[in-house]
Amino acid sequence: MATDTSADFDEFEDTGDDHLAENLAALDDDLAEQRAAALRVGLEDYDLDDEDAALLEGIVRGEDGIEFLPALPVVAIVGRPNVGKSALVNRILGRREAVVEDTPGVTRDRVTYKAEWMDRRFTVVDTGGWEPDARGIDRSVAAQAEVAIDLSDVVLFVVDAMVGATSTDEHVVRLLRKAKKPVFLVANKVDDARQEPEAAALWNLGLGEPHPVSAIHGRGVADLLDEVVKVMPDVSAVAKHEIGGPRRVAILGRPNVGKSSLLNKAAGEERVVVNELAGTTRDPVDEIVEVGGKMWRFVDTAGIRRRVHLQQGADFYASLRTSAALEKAEVAVVVLDVTQPLSEQDVRIIDLVLESGRALVLAFNKWDRLNDDDMDGQDRRRYLEREIEQDLAHVAWAPRVNISARTGRHLDKLVPALETALESWDQRIPTGKFNAFLTELIAEHPHPVRGGKQPRILFGTQASTRPPTFVLFTTGFLDPGYRRFIQRRLRELYGFEGTPIVINMRVRERRQR
Repeated sequence: MATDTSADFDEFEDTGDDHLAENLAALDDDLAEQRAAALRVGLEDYDLDDEDAALLEGIVRGEDGIEFLPALPVVAIVGRPNVGKSALVNRILGRREAVVEDTPGVTRDRVTYKAEWMDRRFTVVDTGGWEPDARGIDRSVAAQAEVAIDLSDVVLFVVDAMVGATSTDEHVVRLLRKAKKPVFLVANKVDDARQEPEAAALWNLGLGEPHPVSAIHGRGVADLLDEVVKVMPDVSAVAKHEIGGPRRVAILGRPNVGKSSLLNKAAGEERVVVNELAGTTRDPVDEIVEVGGKMWRFVDTAGIRRRVHLQQGADFYASLRTSAALEKAEVAVVVLDVTQPLSEQDVRIIDLVLESGRALVLAFNKWDRLNDDDMDGQDRRRYLEREIEQDLAHVAWAPRVNISARTGRHLDKLVPALETALESWDQRIPTGKFNAFLTELIAEHPHPVRGGKQPRILFGTQASTRPPTFVLFTTGFLDPGYRRFIQRRLRELYGFEGTPIVINMRVRERRQR
């Protein structure tokens, strides 16, 4: 078997002044379709299965539109640290979505989830623990909890019934009274009927009847939700209109490269907690923002650390949720810190996006620190270009944007890059044009002979978009280098800037007469 070395395919790296583009441009669409139909008929001489037949019938792509829906009512869950707010969120959702750990302060941002109870859909907002006189990152966490109260229709105030009302709880009560929102006092950690008298002591807070629940075991949560849906409005008085069609953008990168700062600047508010402490974000944070005159759904994610399998507790679950957020996204913005050398970790995150098949944009953050007049800045810029050439050559097709998330510099250039990547991600080449491309390509650069045989490409079609996926029916296995050559020529002729291209093969033998 031939080895896949770069030397094997040097002849394809510089194709010179060939006429492939000119020939394709001059080819009439009808003639291209006639050629493809002739090649399609020739496939009948080969063994094809039902899956092949279904593929050859073609796939119709629907148009995506933006749909405006009524804004869902918002239920905010607040309380001091470690009283079980995230556990209650998971119980309401019916799944382990929010990160839960015995350590106080795991949740830091206000994180939204879609929930449903008794055929009523609503938004649940999980918050970090509120504490008076908090400093540093804890002050930012508390501020997010206060914002969540203001932007809610109903508030669930969670108190640890086994501890009883504390001075911090009394501070929260004063906040809630100023907000003038419907408030449900949730006495958590009441695991059985013998502990219910502990909840009765919470009448002293002056918020009405305590609702004894056990978020861990589910006890009393159904009764609580029955009462909550009675006071929820049909349409939220505070939330933005629900938008069905914004493109989903996942913001990825290693810890402390500026992902949360980018989301805050795009949203025009302190939407997520930003701190010098690496790993501040733990739950993926969704936010609908308007950038460049269009609505986008940005998803800030936890920083991906070097070794996921060595992580423990909240960091481990944060990594899992980051991967899940990427799967739900359409395009990934990988944020890179230009003040630090590109690392193996950065390349691994980019490869993670490629494996997921999502469109890709590279955002080089903290560009404002590379001052043209500063010698160190000039040296770093020179080294950066060399690092990009060496480590990111396999994603040279990805749009690059130099930004400063802290100041907002060049943030407007992010939108054209996102639009270009998504347009390429959705791009489809007609079957006739694609087969004409293959015919001209093979005529100029046939596959090398391997082991006395030369595999032929019988027919090709684009099986799907998102990402563009092509299927080649062949008489033998195509060398990986030749497939990369086909990908490169596809990019030269049709763009595909910002999206991976997948080329699959179906090796078929001629039918026995």
